[in-house]
Amino acid sequence: MTEKQEYTDDYQDKTLYIPGPTEVRDDVIQEMAQPMFGHRMDRMTDLYTTIVEDTKTFLGTDNDVIVLTASGTEFWEAATLNLVDDHMLCATSGSFGERFANVADRLGKDVDRLEYDWGKAVKPEDVREALESSEKDYDMVGCVMNESSTGVRNPVEAIGDVVAEYPDTYFVVDAVSCLGGDYVDIDAHNIDVIFASSQKAFAMPPGLAICVVSEDAYDREVGKESASWYGGFQRCLDYYDRKGQTHSTPNIPVMLAYRKQMKYMLEEGHEGRSERHREMAEYTRDWAAEHFDMFPEDGYESQTVSCIENTAGIDVAGTIEQVSEEYDFAFSNGYGDLGERTFRIGHMGEHDVESIERLTDAIEDVAGL
Repeated sequence: MTEKQEYTDDYQDKTLYIPGPTEVRDDVIQEMAQPMFGHRMDRMTDLYTTIVEDTKTFLGTDNDVIVLTASGTEFWEAATLNLVDDHMLCATSGSFGERFANVADRLGKDVDRLEYDWGKAVKPEDVREALESSEKDYDMVGCVMNESSTGVRNPVEAIGDVVAEYPDTYFVVDAVSCLGGDYVDIDAHNIDVIFASSQKAFAMPPGLAICVVSEDAYDREVGKESASWYGGFQRCLDYYDRKGQTHSTPNIPVMLAYRKQMKYMLEEGHEGRSERHREMAEYTRDWAAEHFDMFPEDGYESQTVSCIENTAGIDVAGTIEQVSEEYDFAFSNGYGDLGERTFRIGHMGEHDVESIERLTDAIEDVAGL
């Protein structure tokens, strides 16, 4: 049984290069220290409508936006409940794709997996083959855009174009670890639902899930006999239309931080922010090529999380610990069974090439590269 470990508040601050949470601007954090106010006051309407409409503007979507107090994980469950009656196809190429499928299993849905070895990317032609060859009518296709366990960026745009040929099948994308740092044209590629978490590429504190919902997905839920209560599209969006607020008590301090950070994101722009993340990813890949190798399939590397194969045979755990102690930088080991075989660098949020270079210099120093 786990024993209490008293929080002492004397921990050394670390610069975060993990796959999330990531670094947050000081003035964004300070926004959370405002006096509390009621979630049914006009001030809440002003706050919530601002962050919702600013998010729509940033993402360049005409679809509806929900900002819900939750982890992005909430929308694995909610989207499945809201859209799936019986059958679902889930592409799995890492831990989070498999978890997406496991959630649907737990909800009693009939889930077929389109499985790939870890490090490989989901291929649109395989999705087409699965849809064409199955005797089932799939209610939904689920896919992770950015598989942070392996550093793979799946081509969700091309997959969405394939799913568009099946008008009764909805396409749901988990973009938890990349939305806001990797440009995607949501409306142009038949993405019915796409969701993310505030603590990743949005560079905000944890606590909010961001979800974009198409009109077709909303209508689908309205026509179903059962759906998610907390994450129901109809419940969230109808309440927003009537009141400009959330249906349940929200995390007001984090929404205040969201409002501040979204102003920075609007100033940089969706494509500009994506370009900066692309530059960080390219720098990290070039650095990895000098000393190690990349774990993901060539051409499908993530823009926000690099998964690097430990071909140099360094002590990954020891290097992480020593870099933390000597430089106060935190990066991640490989996920699960990939623990010592790989390590991961999160280059998301407010980092830039110069800050990533400081980390790679520290790794070189500690590992003797």
